Amino acid sequence: MHSTLAMDRMIFMVTKPPKTPTPPSVPLTKPDDGRGGDAVVLERLPLKTQPPQMYQVVLLNDDYTPMEFVVMVIQEFFNKDMETATQIMLKIHLDGKGICGVFSRDVAATKVDQVTEASRKNGHPLQCVSEPIEL
Repeated sequence: MHSTLAMDRMIFMVTKPPKTPTPPSVPLTKPDDGRGGDAVVLERLPLKTQPPQMYQVVLLNDDYTPMEFVVMVIQEFFNKDMETATQIMLKIHLDGKGICGVFSRDVAATKVDQVTEASRKNGHPLQCVSEPIEL
């Protein structure tokens, strides 16, 4: 008999209609559109993403690395043709440094690592660095 009462109560709880939600305590207001009516204005703000910081990859002159090796490095790692690579090599030789390319930070770091490794393997002290470009 006791279990029947508990069972009836559970059935009542399951079949009981849900309560209606209570309205929010703060009334919702809409801005006045100036024409006597209510208007809702949603303003979409465009997302402005900044372009990535760019870095120039620079080769530095030394008195030991052969010019031919510098030209080969510029061609291989910076995809320059023979004439352009030779012009960059001469700039490095005459001015002490030359820009081989402009890249994002990760790509510039990879280029520096590639040139440094190739120079080390071939026994040359060619130095390669990346410098941020000031805007």
